[in-house]
Amino acid sequence: MVNTSLPFGWNTDFILDQIDNYGFCVIDQVYDSDFFTALNTECLQHLNEFRAAGIQNGVVSHIRSDHILWLDDTQVLAKQHRENLLALGKVFNQAFFMGINQVEAHFARYGVGEAYALHRDNPQQKNDRIISTVFYMHDIWQDDWGGELRLQDKQDHWHVIIPKPNRMVVFDSNLLHEVQVSKQQRLSITAWLRHDNEVW
Repeated sequence: MVNTSLPFGWNTDFILDQIDNYGFCVIDQVYDSDFFTALNTECLQHLNEFRAAGIQNGVVSHIRSDHILWLDDTQVLAKQHRENLLALGKVFNQAFFMGINQVEAHFARYGVGEAYALHRDNPQQKNDRIISTVFYMHDIWQDDWGGELRLQDKQDHWHVIIPKPNRMVVFDSNLLHEVQVSKQQRLSITAWLRHDNEVW
């Protein structure tokens, strides 16, 4: 039994069981409506600061077309979300000895026609990402608006996850996944629970 409690009533046993058996977990109604609305507003206030994620050091990547803003402590509500994820990391450490000690995160916006092709977040164990998370922050979403997360679980079964508001997907960073083409603006916080030898 893991004794660490999680914020906002997240179901520890359910999360651990899903991660252990399938490598991923879907959590709905992550936050209460007031916090969710405030977090959405905080993201929208920073939209003009987003930059194309597919351009790194002047080099254009053709596998993604979203726009992102890396998070720091100036985004107060997003910082709270990162702290909640670090608490989740402590639960994983107790259950699975993952050694998680850091969270990195960014806001992400997928505009109409934007997507992210099939990839892994920790290819060939080349970085310190252990667990990936995507928390959806848009206030409405219809099932035919695209933007789904398509993910292969640890048993090699594929799942298509609709980006419903106030939903979070938590998954092993080694799993193959992609973001399908969005037909509306899709907002999220993408974050990684990491094991860094040198904590930032």
